[in-house]
Amino acid sequence: MARLSLENPEYYLNRDTSWLAFNGRVLEEAEDEGNPLLERLKFLAISASNLDEFFEIRVAAMMQQIEDGYNQAGPDGLTLTEKRDILARLSHEFVDEQYDCWNALRPALAEHGIRVLSLHELDADARRFVDEYCEKELDPLLTPVTVDPTHPFPRVINKALCLGLLLRRRRRSALTYTGVVSVPRALPRLVRLPSETTTDFIFLADLVAHHAQNMYHGYDIVSSAPFRVTRNSNLYLQEEEARNLLESVRTELHNRRKGDAVRMEIEADADPEIIDRLRTVFELDPWQVFPVNGPVNLSRLFNIYDQTQRPDLKYRSFAPRELRLTAKSQNLFEELRRHDVMLHHPYDSYDAVVSFINSAAADDHVLSIKQTLYRTGENSAIVASLMDAASRKEVTAVVELKARFDEASNIRWARDLEDAGVQVFHGLVGLKTHCKLSLLVRRDPDGVRSYAHIGTGNYNATTARIYTDLSLFTANPEITRAVHDVFSFLTAYAENPSYDPLLVAPLDLAEKCISLIDREAEHARQGRPGRIIAKMNALLDKNMIQALYRASQAGAEIDLIVRGICALRPGVRGLSDRIKVRSIVGRFLEHSRIYYFGNGGEEEIYIGSADWMPRNLYERVEVLVPLRDEFLRERVHREILDAYLADNRKARVLLRDATYIRAWQPVHGVRKRKPPTGAAAFSAQDYLISVAEGKQAAGFLVPQVPARRRKAPVGRER
Repeated sequence: MARLSLENPEYYLNRDTSWLAFNGRVLEEAEDEGNPLLERLKFLAISASNLDEFFEIRVAAMMQQIEDGYNQAGPDGLTLTEKRDILARLSHEFVDEQYDCWNALRPALAEHGIRVLSLHELDADARRFVDEYCEKELDPLLTPVTVDPTHPFPRVINKALCLGLLLRRRRRSALTYTGVVSVPRALPRLVRLPSETTTDFIFLADLVAHHAQNMYHGYDIVSSAPFRVTRNSNLYLQEEEARNLLESVRTELHNRRKGDAVRMEIEADADPEIIDRLRTVFELDPWQVFPVNGPVNLSRLFNIYDQTQRPDLKYRSFAPRELRLTAKSQNLFEELRRHDVMLHHPYDSYDAVVSFINSAAADDHVLSIKQTLYRTGENSAIVASLMDAASRKEVTAVVELKARFDEASNIRWARDLEDAGVQVFHGLVGLKTHCKLSLLVRRDPDGVRSYAHIGTGNYNATTARIYTDLSLFTANPEITRAVHDVFSFLTAYAENPSYDPLLVAPLDLAEKCISLIDREAEHARQGRPGRIIAKMNALLDKNMIQALYRASQAGAEIDLIVRGICALRPGVRGLSDRIKVRSIVGRFLEHSRIYYFGNGGEEEIYIGSADWMPRNLYERVEVLVPLRDEFLRERVHREILDAYLADNRKARVLLRDATYIRAWQPVHGVRKRKPPTGAAAFSAQDYLISVAEGKQAAGFLVPQVPARRRKAPVGRER
């Protein structure tokens, strides 16, 4: 067989169509009748929120490049205009499917006493409530605008829900005017209606439309329709020229609310004249207008989920397992002097991570704390502890101001930390700080020692309940020394020749990962097993993909667990026929990054913050850490990775033609199969919950695990 060219565009999938396929898998969960009803509603809302960000960032950047005259082809061979045309078709098809899902969910919710009502469905009591609500709560917040020579079209901010109207003056019936009313953000998008027997809601936009005649005295309302505009939300910073990065980000964040429009959603039965006028105002092409068969902005359906107390229609709650120390240890520091500890969130409680930093703040033996912060949440106990500790010890925080959509909260945290006496740094020019690191220096009875936490997820206790992530606690001197050097890189740009045993982007992480892949290829060429299992959020980097192709050609067996974007095309004969790709979308957002290399029986496993994407490998500071503890490697391999590879309920398999099918579906043939049930059905997330609750033994406890470790504490054993 002729040698295949790794440059062939046919071997690379388009990143944006791959992302849309991922969001399609989220939408599938909303359509899946096997999921609890309110969870299905939540998945639908998530798919809408995801699509918002896709247009704000990806589509906006593409349109900007086209406008600037760029039209180069990517690795997949598609030019920007070709990609735009494909995305236009696929995104419209996706939105239609979203609203088909909503219009199926709405009657299903009503059957369970959860009703989303329109005005004509209200009874007398609800109608009186609505009239009073409009008069007392809504009207004071409304500012009606009629567009004419003295009243220009108002600036509509990003994703603001508005009502567009066609108006006719009663004294000049031949002319029509455009009216615009912004729906107040201070009020809930779904208003709860009083009812003793059902849980009832009405959309705020419907109330604004109902109240419109009271605002436009002297006009007849010819027609009205809610609409929403999505704008370019990319930050365009010239960091080298910025004297104060914090102020530059704050300014750009304000400008983001006024970026160019990239999409308009509007009610499907809107008057064509309204659509045409709005499209002209926002300078949109026809494909950028999305008529929707239902409420504008499905992401607001989160409100129904949050306000409806129906545990029977949601996932069964469970209590994450708390960290237990061995009898010989008085605290986590003593435990770490004996062995490393690893936690798997949300199955293991995130409280141990918060406690690690909180206890350091209160411990007089702790001399200094260093911390990275990317996404922290509004009420962060970790940030509060850093501020509290600053008066008694050295505290350093590297706060990433450009964490997308968290910039405002990070600016507030940065200022509060500085005011409390914390040394605050904002990372390096041109590089985002995405690594998840905490480093403590403590005076122990036998001398000064460092302790580190290295994670795959953000220091955010809220998302830790719904994201799957790994936390490694260690006092290993080689690792803690390397973590110290990474902090020096972040605060002083002090670049070391080596950060062993860590892999650090953008310095050596990509090069060393490719080296590890090539080593598996060499094992296979020498007749030894070549084995790679990699779990990540996205796989896009061309160099990494080519290394995987070479390893597959050499005979290495490769399993990739990629939640979102995957540009690698599996199953190509002679190229990637030994590569299998699967994606798991379920109750928890799969967020952990795990890289397993068989290494001829001397397996190595790395965890950390980096996906195999160009931005992670070359444009961010990222860290991967090796698991040195044999027991922890066994746990990650046998309990976690093996569970994901065995999943036949929530896993989808990527085919050569870029489509995904359920793991239980046949690849070829027309014979339909039903999902497995009973003992044959296996969900990795359900399994890990049952292990955390003690209802099932951990699958990794196999005979080769040393008996002396079988009674280890949580963090080392299930």
